[in-house]
Amino acid sequence: MRDRRILAIANQKGGVGKTTTAINLATALTAAGQSVLLIDLDPQGNASTGLGLGREERANGTYSLLSQETTAAEVIRSTSVKNLGIVPAETDLAGAEIELVNEERREFRLRDALRTGDATIRYDYVLIDCPPSLGLLTLNALVAADAVLIPLQCEFFALEGISQIMRTIDLVRRGLNPGLRLQGIVLTMFDRRNNLSDLVAADARGFFGDQVYETVIPRNVRISEAPSHGKSVIVYDARSPGAQAYVQLADEFLRRERRPGRAA
Repeated sequence: MRDRRILAIANQKGGVGKTTTAINLATALTAAGQSVLLIDLDPQGNASTGLGLGREERANGTYSLLSQETTAAEVIRSTSVKNLGIVPAETDLAGAEIELVNEERREFRLRDALRTGDATIRYDYVLIDCPPSLGLLTLNALVAADAVLIPLQCEFFALEGISQIMRTIDLVRRGLNPGLRLQGIVLTMFDRRNNLSDLVAADARGFFGDQVYETVIPRNVRISEAPSHGKSVIVYDARSPGAQAYVQLADEFLRRERRPGRAA
């Protein structure tokens, strides 16, 4: 049986490059020979849009999966990227947290769905793009995941906010998912012209050590332009600094995955 790995890409702060990282890391991993399933668990549906799925193509997705109306096999869609599948986010996903709050095993809905049947077994990696909050949707992702990847924006308030997601990971580990680990922290929106980026990077590395990736994702206009074309930056402009950074990130990610013990 394939050793499938499930990773939540999470940060309760919005605008940190979380969805961008989910889309582009997924694409870069497929370019490195991996098969990847991206689960769009954010009601905004930006990961779905960023991979070219219009609103009319999202009739069944993560909401249906969490509501147990459909199976994983029924909601996985192919994308224009070879070996990259997606479970899109329907508009109804916005109401899922309220609807599920009184349901049994509400924190385990996604984990149960991914463990039922063999639809996701063929993927090497399942990446979950979480909403910018620490509510029930993110909790479902953390319970289902083997590890968490945290994008960290190179700005002042980003470091203050990361302690909250770290506390949540610890609580989930102690109460709901003992195997959950921190896969790593990715510095995003790094601007070499700005001393603040260097200071944030230095502070992050000083506190988290080698849990912070060596690869940093720069501010790059091509990264911002790509989603409007329904493409990852790697497909949109493979030679751009942003695309090259995500290719390097995927390479470092796979090297870390091969380490004994994997995540910390």
